[in-house]
Amino acid sequence: MTARTAAFLLALSASPVCAADHPSDLVGTWFGQGEPYDRSEMWLAHVSADGAFAVQFRSCRKGQNGNKARDLFQKGTWWFQDGTEYVQITLSNGMIVLRETPYKILSHDGNHQTYSEPSGFVFRSDRVAAGFAMPPCDLVS
Repeated sequence: MTARTAAFLLALSASPVCAADHPSDLVGTWFGQGEPYDRSEMWLAHVSADGAFAVQFRSCRKGQNGNKARDLFQKGTWWFQDGTEYVQITLSNGMIVLRETPYKILSHDGNHQTYSEPSGFVFRSDRVAAGFAMPPCDLVS
């Protein structure tokens, strides 16, 4: 990574919102299954109090030799405002991207959350231990 790229990423990660916009009950590690157009997807998100997040998405595909996993790793920033969690992706599999998505929080009790994206697709996720590892496809397919 060049110094210019590193400086660019640092500038992108500096969220213009204050720490109060990162509620502690949203901070933690969250696991969920199901994505729009593909129920075989799962994700594991690490959400930090400083507004940073990292997420791993896994697609499971059945093939001749059993189930195969295809992973996607993304990083970025998040903040919360008026019942909506905003996620800005800045890196996707190591490549610079700029994509922001609002997720309307429909319910949240600190251990389970339900939220929707603008398309109307509803996601559900559960709080898991910080050391939780993404399960292999054979266990979830």
